[in-house]
Amino acid sequence: MSRLTAKALVATALVPLLAGPLAAQDYGNFDGYTLRVKLIGGAQYEPLYAEIAKWEEMTGAKVEILSRKNHFELDREIKQDIAAGTLDWCVGSNHTSFAPQYGNIYADLNELIDAETLAGFVPLVLEHSTVDGRLVQLPRHSDVSNLFYIKSLYEDTEKQAAFKAEYGYDLAPPETWAQVADQAKFFANPPDFYGTQYVGKDEAITGRFYEMLVAEGGQLFTEDWEPAFNSEAGVRALNWFVDLYNANAVPKGVPNYLWDDTGLGFASGTVAMNLDWGGWSAFFNDPANSKVAGDVGLIRAPKGSSGLRTGWSGSHTFSITETCDNKEAAASFVSFLTDYDRQMVEARKGLLPTRTQVWEDAKAEFQSSGQDFLVEVFDTFQASMAEDAFTPPLIPEWIEVSNVLWPRLQAAIVGDMTAQEALDEAAAEALIIMEDAGYR
Repeated sequence: MSRLTAKALVATALVPLLAGPLAAQDYGNFDGYTLRVKLIGGAQYEPLYAEIAKWEEMTGAKVEILSRKNHFELDREIKQDIAAGTLDWCVGSNHTSFAPQYGNIYADLNELIDAETLAGFVPLVLEHSTVDGRLVQLPRHSDVSNLFYIKSLYEDTEKQAAFKAEYGYDLAPPETWAQVADQAKFFANPPDFYGTQYVGKDEAITGRFYEMLVAEGGQLFTEDWEPAFNSEAGVRALNWFVDLYNANAVPKGVPNYLWDDTGLGFASGTVAMNLDWGGWSAFFNDPANSKVAGDVGLIRAPKGSSGLRTGWSGSHTFSITETCDNKEAAASFVSFLTDYDRQMVEARKGLLPTRTQVWEDAKAEFQSSGQDFLVEVFDTFQASMAEDAFTPPLIPEWIEVSNVLWPRLQAAIVGDMTAQEALDEAAAEALIIMEDAGYR
């Protein structure tokens, strides 16, 4: 996605609808039916699922949750279902980055969900939810990464003086990734405290490397779809992760970290800075869950050496299988989970809505109730979506390329390969994937 396109997304998102929330919707009657679903799980996703009982009460149906896993495990399970011919469930969590790889297993929602319902969503988010002309997913919330930090660390006068003496510039929330590296090393006191952290496996580290690659002025592919990430920019991007690992500025376990690990790590009060998604905002600022509640700062993601900020972005979604035995009930369910009221539930947790009206209504609610931190969250993430956001290539081969790239990234981080060796090896395998897919 180009930066111009990202700006258009938020420009559209910030135009409020003229009408207020619609009257209570009739979600149909499916008395006695059991809807089988597979959902993404994790701290930032769970509050929405408490609403499922309301849909059951309204429709008379029951929901059987077959899986509630992180998205990488869920993706592997869905692929196993495809291979075994056991797509005997109806609704699954999806993502705009993952969807292109699944072929035709998901139904076209244009045929199942009425145009009036679809009109409530940000048009560009629906565009990114479309694969080969088919709307195969209904967007739940969008995301873009920004930097959370512990404010009191930057307000400590002794730390300010010590940092300036060592690095020659004032201690302040970082504007560049080079400054993040300096500050991470300065704050680190292993094994009790670390300057920062990062996810280290699966598509998670591929995406983090990808956005750092962009910030360093590099690209994943040439215009002819030849892998280009083993460039000087790619080596600089990967060595950023390697350097912090070697300096003990990040936990030694980061090669096995996924999103819950970094989110819970920051909430534990043992990490100074954390690049993460908006969905963690309310969790980080909740004293019941977080030791840094009331001490959380948030800024747009820092810039790389090219002057560009990191801004990997996409949308979490729900899809309906073509093999579903009751597509009407499934369409009712995914419409319910993404309706105005449910998106307000998620927005109150800091998640970025995909419905146009929820952007303005949620922020107005935060302002009127004195929730200044969530106002700051929405302002920061809106600016990031407008100016920094970009998606990975929305092609079926994205996950396949990721699967040859991330083990090499991991190998470089732990010192089994140099950055150049790792990227060269991954690029050679990625080239075969792209050639086999007919891109060259």
